[in-house]
Amino acid sequence: MRKNKALKLATGILSTALFLSVPSVIAHADSFVSAEQGVAGISAILEKTTDQELEKAYNASIQSLSTEKEETVSPYENLGVSIADDYVNIRKDASTDSEVVGKLYRGCAADILEKLEAGWVKIKSGEVEGYIASDFLAIGDEAESMIDQYATKYATVNTQTLRVRARPDTDSDILTLIPVGETYVITNENKGWVKILLGNDEDTGDEYTGFLNKEFITISVEFKYAVSIEEENRILKEQQEAIQAEKERKEKLAQEEAERNEAARQAQEAAKAEDRDDSNSSSGSSNTGSNSSSNTSSNSSSNTSSNSSSNSSVRDEIVSYALKFVGNPYVWGGESLTNGADCSGFVQAIYADFGYRIPRTSADQASNAGKKVSESEMLPGDLIFYAYSNGRVHHVAMYIGNGKIVHAANSRQGIITSQYNYNDIYCIRRIIN
Repeated sequence: MRKNKALKLATGILSTALFLSVPSVIAHADSFVSAEQGVAGISAILEKTTDQELEKAYNASIQSLSTEKEETVSPYENLGVSIADDYVNIRKDASTDSEVVGKLYRGCAADILEKLEAGWVKIKSGEVEGYIASDFLAIGDEAESMIDQYATKYATVNTQTLRVRARPDTDSDILTLIPVGETYVITNENKGWVKILLGNDEDTGDEYTGFLNKEFITISVEFKYAVSIEEENRILKEQQEAIQAEKERKEKLAQEEAERNEAARQAQEAAKAEDRDDSNSSSGSSNTGSNSSSNTSSNSSSNTSSNSSSNSSVRDEIVSYALKFVGNPYVWGGESLTNGADCSGFVQAIYADFGYRIPRTSADQASNAGKKVSESEMLPGDLIFYAYSNGRVHHVAMYIGNGKIVHAANSRQGIITSQYNYNDIYCIRRIIN
């Protein structure tokens, strides 16, 4: 009985092995003949083999199949994702006594370069290369299962202009148009479409989304990576500099306002003194009239040139100031440049620190802030507004020059820079006259 059982199993395994080794062919009659001849050949050989030969063939087949199974590995076999409570130190050498060269925060990914004994692995994450204990990593299939939780998927438009749909079908409403090269966060994905994050509704804070056809986009997956000690120190320094810049800007604004108040007071005093001494004005009126006309014309020209130069300097200063807060969080309803702001709160706070008062919401800003200018007239510091297809303004950004904007984009990306035409432009307004 055992011999018969072994024979049947060996026959099945050898037949399968031979079938897997036959190249794929088109289903013509001669192809079937070739396959049948192969199976018949095996049967004839098996009838003439001894039990020992069968057992040997059986063992060889089992070993072959086991080897084949081992070679089928996960495409994420060399991907590790940190599962530390907060972060795990990356060491220069495989020892807890070794120098710390970086930190791998929870959810950050690393390429596994080498697996060592005693539970250590050599990794490279971003610009950091070193060693961590493997207990703090999810690897392979386990790492793959964490993609949706910790990685961000992006859709980049690869056609000239792409329609964003209200629903995942070509008959639904068009929400907006996106130019080639623009990248958006993917919030959901199905067979033929992806849902992308367009922004956060300023009235409710809710995410507003649309759908892109997969045929016209490139999808990428990005994890966060380790931070080197040098980079962590740099980021901390930049954050401290941004806080200090905001403090100094507010102090300077207060000083400027005090100086203006003092200048106004002195002007009033001078006006009163001039009224008391009006007797001298009549005696020199004929001479001063001619000089006054000449001086007025000269001063007007000089003031225009001076104001233009001054305004340009202010624009540059405002843009430079706004860029200091890139990387800080988006907070719906927030007005803090360091702790979080929404889109209109961000630009309002920037301008407030330079003494300009503009409305709070993007809709009111689009209607009442400064003056309207055309796209061809756009200058750094101007505000660009974006609207839904129904014309309701939902977002504002600051133009910084060279086709770029800085803005509090959304709750997932925070304060970032983008192309100014990443979305349909509703209008542009100038705050600095």
